[in-house]
Amino acid sequence: MFDIHPALPMILGGIVLPLLPLSIRRVMLPIIPLIGLWNVYGIPHGQDETIYLAEFQLNILRVDKLSMLFGYLFHIAAFLAAVYSIHLNDRVQPSTGLLYAGSAVGAIFAGDLLTLFIFWELLAITSVFQIWARKTKKAASSGMRYLLMHISSGLLLLVGAILYYQTNETLAFDHLGLGSLSTKLIFLGIGIKCAFPLFHTWLVDSYPEATPTGTVFLSSFTTKTAVYALARGYAGVEELIWIGSAMAMFPIFYAVIENDLRRVLGYSMINQIGFMVVGIGFGEGMGVNGAVAHAFNDVIFKGLLFMSMGAVLLRTGRINGSDLGGLYKSMPWTCGFCIVGASSISAFPLFSGFISKSMVMQAAADQNYLYVWLMLLFASAGVFHHAGIKIPFFAFFGHDQGIRCKEAPKNMVIAMGLGAVLCIGIGSFPDYLYSLLPYAINYEPYTATHVILQLQLLFFSALAFAVLQLTHIYPPELPSTNIDSDWIYRKLLPNLGRNGANFFIQLEKTFNQLLSNTSRLILKVVKYYHGEDGLFSRAWTTSSNSAIVISLLVFYLIYFF
Repeated sequence: MFDIHPALPMILGGIVLPLLPLSIRRVMLPIIPLIGLWNVYGIPHGQDETIYLAEFQLNILRVDKLSMLFGYLFHIAAFLAAVYSIHLNDRVQPSTGLLYAGSAVGAIFAGDLLTLFIFWELLAITSVFQIWARKTKKAASSGMRYLLMHISSGLLLLVGAILYYQTNETLAFDHLGLGSLSTKLIFLGIGIKCAFPLFHTWLVDSYPEATPTGTVFLSSFTTKTAVYALARGYAGVEELIWIGSAMAMFPIFYAVIENDLRRVLGYSMINQIGFMVVGIGFGEGMGVNGAVAHAFNDVIFKGLLFMSMGAVLLRTGRINGSDLGGLYKSMPWTCGFCIVGASSISAFPLFSGFISKSMVMQAAADQNYLYVWLMLLFASAGVFHHAGIKIPFFAFFGHDQGIRCKEAPKNMVIAMGLGAVLCIGIGSFPDYLYSLLPYAINYEPYTATHVILQLQLLFFSALAFAVLQLTHIYPPELPSTNIDSDWIYRKLLPNLGRNGANFFIQLEKTFNQLLSNTSRLILKVVKYYHGEDGLFSRAWTTSSNSAIVISLLVFYLIYFF
């Protein structure tokens, strides 16, 4: 047992790791998260650590059941991602991955808004290297957009924290609600990281551009830290029910038509976060329990799916569904583990998704949100279509493209195997996860009603996919990139900027032309009157001068008399 802050093992490990030789680095990479997990396990519940910084009281460590559950989760996720990354001969990706994981751990144990902000920004800075490490032009652009969104999220959180302190004279990060401008700004900052509708495009824009190992790290920490922050500060806020319902619904339509299978998983992630947000909106008890339980499971099964697609990308260099197929012959282990992940996300009985997703739907039924329950039911069918069937079908079965390659590296296979064991173990023995939940629970997922309803849903969803596929109605896999609300900043704003620039350039040309024409006219008039032969340059006769003087005198006399 170690008496140190839970974020320090991975942060210090991430700093030291690049300094080690490759052989030692590969050994230490998975050991560091295990050291951190052992340290977290030894921290007693209820422990608080407070420091003073410039007269501010900062609660840098708050330990309760909610933070401990996410503490365990993030260390398990970091361990799986580390094992998956052992083969890398790269100093940047593994070290920044550990720093990223450590930042997430620091955020979920933060008891005040300023400490939360510090780790919140570290999340953005350390995670972007998982995208840039791919070293492509698209990855560089995507990483900049990702960083812009997340720095904006942090600024909203900081401004909200300052206003909150001015009003309440405290920085404590407890239940906040939406009763003031400060808490609304904090809510918006968290919402960006949580991929709320209209702010979600950073996820499907950046995660598919990361490296095969980087996407596994990215899928584990950022959005789940935001889910934790919502559970801590906004549990029971009804607006979250409808925001989450929208998140669970709309990604389905984009995922179905998407060709890039990692983008499909990106939309699927938003869909699953929607279930968590809905659960948090239902408030303490079954709602929050279901949300955080599903967050726990999602990190593992979504990580497993990203691992399988990362292995496919590593071995084939392809990730579009239109370019893949028949890989079960070359990558049988990866195919099998992908099916386990697909079964988990689809909530098959005995897999992890079943024992948590049903909790959120039960909370909707208990609180008489019939329309929300129906929306979540539709979303459950949709996720089976695009993640449960589409991902393994188009990657490993479908149209055999004749690709023959090696199985994934051994460390990748081991990481996927561990993830698959957790998916089946948690789904088969849910009481272990239920014992970690923040509120007392009396829920039995394996009732006849739950199992039969879910099996019916899965059966008819599979039947619909088969019919649509055989009748060629199912959207074909096309080599294209689909964009949704990111059209605003990827198309609309650049076009407005270019058109605005062209307008002002043309306006400047017109103004310069007008100024030039006016100048020439003035010079022409001046030359006409004052040039060598101009009216005022000629020699005037004495009689003309006398006539002018007399005329002026007459005008003067008339004016005054």
